[in-house]
Amino acid sequence: MATSTECAFETTPSGRRIAYCKTDGAGPGVVFLGGFMSDMQGTKALFVENWCRERGRAFLRFDYSGHGRSCGAFTDGCVGDWAEDAEAVIAAVTGGPQVLVGSSMGGWISLLLARKRPDLVAGFVGIAAAPDFTARMWDGFSPAQRQELRGRGVTMRPSDYDDPYPITQRLIEDGRAQFVMNGPLRLPFPVRLLQGTDDADVPQGDALALLAHADCADIRLTLVRHADHRFSDPACLRLVADSVQDILEGTDA
Repeated sequence: MATSTECAFETTPSGRRIAYCKTDGAGPGVVFLGGFMSDMQGTKALFVENWCRERGRAFLRFDYSGHGRSCGAFTDGCVGDWAEDAEAVIAAVTGGPQVLVGSSMGGWISLLLARKRPDLVAGFVGIAAAPDFTARMWDGFSPAQRQELRGRGVTMRPSDYDDPYPITQRLIEDGRAQFVMNGPLRLPFPVRLLQGTDDADVPQGDALALLAHADCADIRLTLVRHADHRFSDPACLRLVADSVQDILEGTDA
């Protein structure tokens, strides 16, 4: 079985040039969808890639527009654009339904794909999945920040991981159009949700709400005591691999 990794670019129907790395192997393949302002070189993405390569399993990771090696400025993008990027790359370079591993915002984008293109999805592993997180951002803004967004179109938000980062009015407004927790959410495939109890960015109540909201016959939530939003220590990474394996065993049966 071929296990070479190809790094290339795919141009979406909207003209955005998206960087991706693909490992050939058996299907169903596994696709990693990263989080907000992250890229495909992150710990979890590379861990899942290596795990798949060792098992001869096809794998794909990529950067949304405005992230990593892909084209565009981050401030030009929004969740709807990034979901289009994900759909375009997955449809173009993979074959058959894939197991989506979505981290934080990647979980929201995975759910958008599942709603629009269930034919592309064989299963979903959500790592601190953050559907509709722009609503929490808006609720957390001060009156001055909201006024700045309306006036300048952008405001800076403090980060626990790096320098403050820009949040645009377009991101907030488009986010409302992409919400998945305000209507039916049918997930006709196995779903495994992983959530740390010490996650300061996505509270465990959000994971419980997604568990309750999703229309899914095979959905499980695992809460990991003291795990934070990164969910990247060795024990958490093993849990990610176990969850992917659990879904693959069902699809391979």
